[in-house]
Amino acid sequence: MVSTTTRHVVIVGGGSAGWLTAAVLASGLQSQEAGGLRITLIESPDVPIIGVGEGTWPTMRDTLRAAGLSESAFFRECDAAFKQGSRFDRWVTGGDEDHYFHPFALPQGWGDADLAGRWLAQGGDAPFAGTASFQPQLCLHGRAPKQAQTPEFAAVANYGYHLDAGKFGQFLKKHCLERLGVHYAPDHVTGIRSHDNGDIAALHTRAHGDLEADLFVDCTGMQSLLLGQHYGVPFIAQRGVLFNDSALAVQVPYAHEIAPIASQTTSTAQHAGWIWDIGLPTRRGIGHVYSSAHTTDEQAEQALRDYVRASGGPEDITPRKLSFEPGYRERFWHRNCVAIGLSAGFIEPLEASALAMVELSAAMLLEEMPVTRAQMDICAERFNTTFTYRWERVIDFLKLHYVLSRREGGADPYGYWRDNRSGESIPGRLADLLALWTHRPPSRQDFGRHMEVFPAASYQYVLYGMGFRPEPGLARRARPGEPDAANADAFFRQARELTERMLAGLPDNRGLLAHIARHGLPRH
Repeated sequence: MVSTTTRHVVIVGGGSAGWLTAAVLASGLQSQEAGGLRITLIESPDVPIIGVGEGTWPTMRDTLRAAGLSESAFFRECDAAFKQGSRFDRWVTGGDEDHYFHPFALPQGWGDADLAGRWLAQGGDAPFAGTASFQPQLCLHGRAPKQAQTPEFAAVANYGYHLDAGKFGQFLKKHCLERLGVHYAPDHVTGIRSHDNGDIAALHTRAHGDLEADLFVDCTGMQSLLLGQHYGVPFIAQRGVLFNDSALAVQVPYAHEIAPIASQTTSTAQHAGWIWDIGLPTRRGIGHVYSSAHTTDEQAEQALRDYVRASGGPEDITPRKLSFEPGYRERFWHRNCVAIGLSAGFIEPLEASALAMVELSAAMLLEEMPVTRAQMDICAERFNTTFTYRWERVIDFLKLHYVLSRREGGADPYGYWRDNRSGESIPGRLADLLALWTHRPPSRQDFGRHMEVFPAASYQYVLYGMGFRPEPGLARRARPGEPDAANADAFFRQARELTERMLAGLPDNRGLLAHIARHGLPRH
C-alpha cells in the first residue's frame, strides 16, 4: 500500500551528487531530530566514482554554510582552492594573445547604469570585463578573493571553489553520517519492487533486504538506474547543439611546491574542443573535452600532451578517457522518483554547471518536499518545468561561446568551429536573443525567471569578451526608468580604484591557502 505521508527518503548513489543532496535535505529538514524525515543513502561498493567536476559556482559557499560545514575544514580535506571565474584563451581567433575573462563579480554599478552602452560608445577597445570589474586583474595577478582575517564563507571578491571531487564526496559523507543523522547502507541494488500504482515501493539489496521509502532520489550517475532504466524516461540528446562527447583527464603535479595557484579555471580552445586547467593546492587538474565526430582519440591525446608539456608539466602522463552523451532527461521527477546529478543529464563542463545543477536540484527538492503523496505530482510538475528551463538556459549559454568564435583556417582544420556556427546547430531561443542583442545589450528583461542560471551580466561578459558588437547606429536610447550611460564613467573609475586597492591588500592564492591549512579562517 502506498504511504500517504512522506516519512522516508532514500538516495541511491553517493559521490558528490548523492552526498551533497543528502547534506542539503538533512540539514534543511532536521533529519537527526526525533520525528524528522528519515534520510538513507545507499551506495554500491561495486560502482566507482567518476570523480571529475572540480569547479563550483559561488553558490556553493551558501550551500556548505547552510549544511553546517566548516570552510576551513573543507579547504583542508578537499584539497580546495579559490575560483574567481573563468579565463578563455584562443576562443575568439585562435591567436596567442586572444583571451578574455568571465569573472564571478558583477560589473561595478550593475543595474544602476548602462555600462555596456557607455563602453560601446567609447569604442569598446579595452576589455569589457577589465573595464567594468576589478576581478580580472585579481586573476591575472594570482590574488586570493579574501584576507586571512576575513571570516569563513565571507568574501572581499566573489568566489567559488576548485576542489578534488573524490575527496569532496568523502568530506560530505563524513559530515552527513556524524552530524546530520543520515542513515547509510553500503550495498548494491539488485532489483526494484513497485506499488500497484507504479510508484517505487522498495529497492532490493544484497545485504540489507528491501529498502522501503516514500521518495527515491536517483543519484546513480549516467546509468540512471531508477529514472532512466526502471521508468524509461527518455533522454533528450543535445549532440546536434553541443558537439563534445568525450574527455581525457589527467592530474599533473606542480613543477615546484611554491608554484602559483591560478585564481580561475582556464579554458584553452583546441582544434576540436578545449582544454581545462584547474589549480588545486597539491596539483593541477587538466583535461581535454572534444568532439569524436571531428577528431580522433589519438589526436585529442596528443593535443593534451602538448598542452601539459608547454605549461610545465611532465612528458609522461596517462590520461583517463570519459565518454558521455550530452543532454538531459525529458522529466526529472517522475512519480516518486527524482533524478539529481548525472542521472538527470550531463553536458561539457565549460562553465562548471554540473555541481551547480546538483545544488539547485537539491535546494528545490528541499523547498518542494511534499508532505503527502497527493502533493507529489504537483511538486513534480513544478520541478520538471523549472529544470527543463534551466537545462535549456545552460545549453544556450555554453553554445554562445562557440557561436561567437571567429576561428577559421589553420585554427579550424577539422571544421569544428565552422560547424558550431552553422545555423542548424544554434537553438532558436539563442538565435532570437542574438538578433535582439545586435540592437542593444543583454538585460534582465531578456530572461524570465527570478532565479536565472546565468544572469544577463554573464552574457555581457562573454558577448563582449568574444568581440560581439551591436550594429553601428542601431543602439536604442534608454527608456524612462531604465539605467542609462550617464553615470557609467563613475562606476568605471570605481572599478579601477577597487582594482588598485585589492591588488595592494589581498594576498596571493597559495599564501592564503597555506595560512588556512595551518590556522584556519575566523568563524562567524
